[in-house]
Amino acid sequence: MTHLIDTPRADAARTTLRPFLLRMHFYAGLFVGPFIFVAALTGLLYVLTPQIETWLYRDALFTDSAGTPRSLTDQARAAREALGADLAVSAVRPATGPGRTTRIMFSDPALGPSENRTLFVDPVTLEVRGDLTTYGTSGILPFRTTLDYLHRNMLLGDLGRYYSELAASWLWVAVLGGVALWATGPRRRRRLAEMPSPQRRRWLHGTIGTVLSVVLLFVSVTGLTWSQQGGARIDALRGQLGWVTPSASAALDGAADPAGEHAGHGDHAAHMSHDPAAREDRLEGLDAVAGAARAGGLDSPMMEIRLPKPDQAWVVREYDRSWPTQVDTVAINPDTLRITSRADFADFTLIPKLIRWGIDAHMGVLFGIPNQALMAAVALGLMVTIVYGYRMWWTRRPKPAEPLWASWRRLSPGQQLAWAALAAALGWALPVLGVSLAFFLAVDLLRGQAAR
Repeated sequence: MTHLIDTPRADAARTTLRPFLLRMHFYAGLFVGPFIFVAALTGLLYVLTPQIETWLYRDALFTDSAGTPRSLTDQARAAREALGADLAVSAVRPATGPGRTTRIMFSDPALGPSENRTLFVDPVTLEVRGDLTTYGTSGILPFRTTLDYLHRNMLLGDLGRYYSELAASWLWVAVLGGVALWATGPRRRRRLAEMPSPQRRRWLHGTIGTVLSVVLLFVSVTGLTWSQQGGARIDALRGQLGWVTPSASAALDGAADPAGEHAGHGDHAAHMSHDPAAREDRLEGLDAVAGAARAGGLDSPMMEIRLPKPDQAWVVREYDRSWPTQVDTVAINPDTLRITSRADFADFTLIPKLIRWGIDAHMGVLFGIPNQALMAAVALGLMVTIVYGYRMWWTRRPKPAEPLWASWRRLSPGQQLAWAALAAALGWALPVLGVSLAFFLAVDLLRGQAAR
């Protein structure tokens, strides 16, 4: 990076603006650092564990049976008989290849949103190989579901989601502030081994954060898309700008599907109807609908068939989030087997495509193992940066630091107005950021009063 040239004007700007940025960066790191660290740690565990999950549940996922698979109808009925509970089959995911089991998914009111009770059926012998709770479009199993909940809400429900939103809301602020401080800071051309410990820690903290800054900004933005408060603002903006992800309508009259778009880890869709009698007679149509979907262009082995509610269409969708992405969806008339509505990923506009790719890359599934490795390295680097930041604060804590209000007063009136307007706009767009910023300012004012 080209270093800034020292001029009287640039030196004056650093003299007034740098202390202000330094205090804001300090508050973000001191108060929000633990939340960001936990989010990075749980995210690291999540992206590293798909292979572990496959090994843990290998008995349910795989089979040694060889031969001609039975019909999807037979497989679904075998699961219903084995379950023996008053639950409705909500969806079927056919085996993706030889040696794989079919997933028969049941709506269970006792489970949480986007959770299904899933029986894993051997396509050849109709043996039930497993009975597990699966979650979301990605169909993750209990081990990774727990890690997903840890990452999103620390197993504390909706209230706990504010922890991850706080981390995502401040991560980009801390990153941009750190990059600005790194770019405007003094340059010392010395070898790392020759630096004294405090200087070495500052160099590592700033350099690691700067190197990872682009990916960290990406993680922050994509994380905000499924947050509670900020995510609602983002969804509203997308709706106004027409950036909504297209969806296939299950309504036979062509009306809009009220559950069209969903967001979150694995696209957290709502439960299907819980009335078994309303759908049991539809099991006969599973194979015909699967054939109609294949004929209609759904060629991914990762296919999910959703049984229809009364007077609605079947919905068949692909769920392969790797590259190239295959997430086409079609709605099929149960009587004529004609496609009544469809949403093809190739026809999405650029923004919905970028959002889809961004979320999948954030989860480490878009490019497979390279994606997992990159996100793991970024998470580790972020945790190291936070540890170095706290180490720097701990070694310098006896020295009284200038409060934020003092550095604010040295800014020019134009700078003060610009920062105040920016804070107000960000506080409205990201409410958790706004509330926490108000808390930081209150702490700073109380600290200043105590110091005086």
